[in-house]
Amino acid sequence: MDLKNLFRGKKHETAGPAAPEPPAQSSASEEAQKPPARTFTREEIEQAVIEVLHTIYDPEIPVNIYDLGLVYEVDADESGKVSIQMTLTSPGCPVAGSLIPEIEAKTRLIPGVTKSKVILVWDPPWDPDKMSEAAKLQLGMF
Repeated sequence: MDLKNLFRGKKHETAGPAAPEPPAQSSASEEAQKPPARTFTREEIEQAVIEVLHTIYDPEIPVNIYDLGLVYEVDADESGKVSIQMTLTSPGCPVAGSLIPEIEAKTRLIPGVTKSKVILVWDPPWDPDKMSEAAKLQLGMF
């Protein structure tokens, strides 16, 4: 194959993928046809937060933090701001530095949540009576 003849009369092209085309601008009529963003009730948001809390574990105990009884209150408002009031098994609990940011990060991923804040409280103090029956059964406390 004669490379000189192959490229004769053609512009020099660089190797690699072509530059992406800019996104097309949508018209006002297209915008009007899009369905409105879904809004969530406080109850829906609170229930979704509780579902996520069931997936978060204290690394020292094989029970999720909700069934462990560490979560005292979950509150959401209509704007999607979430407040989680919780405690730890003891004031010296070594997971405080990692558990709280994990909770805030995972709950912020929930559709409808705009902000998530964990409020750590020590009153009332946690005790095993706060655990769910399922948690007690899992830990062999019956």
